[in-house]
Amino acid sequence: MTEVLVLYYGRHGATEKMAQLIARGAEEAGNVEAKIRTVPNISTVCEATESDIPDHGAPYVSLDDLKSCDALALGSPGYFGNMAAPLKYFIDSTSGLWLSGALSGKPASVFTSTSTIHGGQESVLLSMMLPLLHHGMLITGLPYSEPDLHTSISGGSPYGASHFAGENGENELSDEEKRLTRALGKRLATIAGKL
Repeated sequence: MTEVLVLYYGRHGATEKMAQLIARGAEEAGNVEAKIRTVPNISTVCEATESDIPDHGAPYVSLDDLKSCDALALGSPGYFGNMAAPLKYFIDSTSGLWLSGALSGKPASVFTSTSTIHGGQESVLLSMMLPLLHHGMLITGLPYSEPDLHTSISGGSPYGASHFAGENGENELSDEEKRLTRALGKRLATIAGKL
């Protein structure tokens, strides 16, 4: 059984919906278990801490989740062309995994949701790729053999799946965005299974 970890941070629901589609696509590859995890919010107040168990949604990720997975899909909303701080905060805690090479050679993909069509979707995807490359992970994106990459006017990129959510999250994922997101999950799981 191939284990795909779908790790995301989100605030308004669009990135979470994408995580669910990535997981569904991964499981379509067959003989795959997709685990969806998130990260706690961070606070500017040093004494503030999050509960160990979230009030709702996916469980919080652990370093063991990363260590044991066969593949990783990493997702975040875009903030000024970059990944969200809570996700970056968690990734910055993975130096022990980097030192041991625990993620080296595992495939990874990235996905994002932004509030504007020009919200830096591709730069957000690239910002998430950088630490994964440092971990020695094998980045996989979406090939142009995916027909929706030629027709989507809202999201989707060879760098990874993306979604134009709207300033208040009013835009549902388009049919093209849904298909591309699922295709990315399936591609990631298929590659993990072959490795």
